[in-house]
Amino acid sequence: MGFFKKFKEAWLASMTFDRLDDDFYEELEEALILADIGAATAADTVAQLRKRVSQKLMTRADEVKDALRDILAEKLDVGDPAMDLSTRPSVVLIIGVNGVGKTTSIGKLAARLKSEGKKVLLCAGDTFRAAAADQLEIWANRAGVDIVRQHEGADPGAVLFDALQAAKARHADVVLCDTGGRLHNKQNLMNELAKLRKIIDRETPDAAKETLLVLDATTGQNGLIQARQFKETAGLTGIILTKLDGTAKGGIVIAIAQELQVPVKFVGVGEGIDDLRPFDAKEFTKELF
Repeated sequence: MGFFKKFKEAWLASMTFDRLDDDFYEELEEALILADIGAATAADTVAQLRKRVSQKLMTRADEVKDALRDILAEKLDVGDPAMDLSTRPSVVLIIGVNGVGKTTSIGKLAARLKSEGKKVLLCAGDTFRAAAADQLEIWANRAGVDIVRQHEGADPGAVLFDALQAAKARHADVVLCDTGGRLHNKQNLMNELAKLRKIIDRETPDAAKETLLVLDATTGQNGLIQARQFKETAGLTGIILTKLDGTAKGGIVIAIAQELQVPVKFVGVGEGIDDLRPFDAKEFTKELF
């Protein structure tokens, strides 16, 4: 794919791997922190690398780079990056705060699933934000998929109920459900998501279910604060990381996986409808340096 090569300069472009002394390891740890991997993860990565270099008596730069890639890939291995869409319908709740690219990601995901031969139905469950359903309907039209919506301020649970009934009647493969991004506290979030899950379990008890959190990669470590709150309340199965084509340094991918122990399943790499891609950990680490 080649996209992740853009992160090389943010990572280790100025480093050489041919002198494996204390200064090298200090520089490496600093470079990893600057790349948004997080201080604790950077320190652990360097400690693991020191150990492997010592145990295997590594001296060549290519050996050390390969060892570092392996360590970073292991940190990204926190679950299956593929979605479980094994039932008809399967139900995917998409959650996240306003402004992270949630509705856009749903539209792009709908287009990707349709291109794979899936019959997709969108549920306009964000009834709080002005024009959220209108925006989602534009994406539904672009992707060529159905949408179920109600008026602004409607009960999200009622919209989801209607969407699930429509999905069963129309033999849809996947329901992608948008959710409100402006819930005032964790209790409200927990209550809203519990209510939606109860409806899903009641109406489609045997359905495969995913809950994907959309995060903005350009917020770096600050995005992890949001992520922790959702992790505590939402039962996440995966992450959609948007705006990797912006000012993001890439290390946030590893920080998220380590912090949440939830796999990054998709990354947003541009504005186009085809610019939501499955995340490939091996490709990511291979192209970093």
